[in-house]
Amino acid sequence: MESEKITEAGSRARERRYDDACGTALALEFIGERWSLLIMRELVFGPRRFGEIKANLPGISANVLTQRLESLEEVGIARRYHLPSPANVQVYDLTEWGREAAPLMRGLGRWAARSPRHDVSLFMSGASAMMSLQALVDPARAMALPVSVAFHFPGEDFVARVAGGEILVSRGAVEGPDLAFTGDTMAMRRTIYGKAPLARDGAGGTLAVAGDVDLARSFIDLFRLPAKAA
Repeated sequence: MESEKITEAGSRARERRYDDACGTALALEFIGERWSLLIMRELVFGPRRFGEIKANLPGISANVLTQRLESLEEVGIARRYHLPSPANVQVYDLTEWGREAAPLMRGLGRWAARSPRHDVSLFMSGASAMMSLQALVDPARAMALPVSVAFHFPGEDFVARVAGGEILVSRGAVEGPDLAFTGDTMAMRRTIYGKAPLARDGAGGTLAVAGDVDLARSFIDLFRLPAKAA
């Protein structure tokens, strides 16, 4: 009975209309429900299993995650499929159109980070951490520093490539990066945004760095938190 109530509530939410021709109203119809945009964030850098998405969204229930994923599938933003052997697991991913929302998510995050209520001490997933690099890079500085940087978070690897003033991010390990950082996302924030001193072993709760320390400092200097709104 409880699952029926959840399903009915989800159906009513998906049928909601704003009676407004503005594209923004339609966007809210698609992704305005709680958790929807954060689920999309977790899929920006490639497919994820249901459990992996849930682990990176503290507070979401399995029922709500199922409902949101179904809603995103229904409107063509997300899709699910099975990875071939040896993985042989069901995963969720963004469609090509769904992934076009990535710049919008980065812009929204950069805008909200100017709020005095932005709390940098809260949980941050690996995908969120990497998206923050894309959102907060200084394009002019980045033009002069082509570099590939591996990030080894607990249970998850990413590589960030600086090219043409942008940060290109992909999930997974990479052979022979120019730099490698190891630690959790809080260590990443202390190192990159807090400008904490670098250490090979990650002393002081910072990222452990492998590679040229001067190059690492130059990479870190590409990023700044935005000034707070008045």
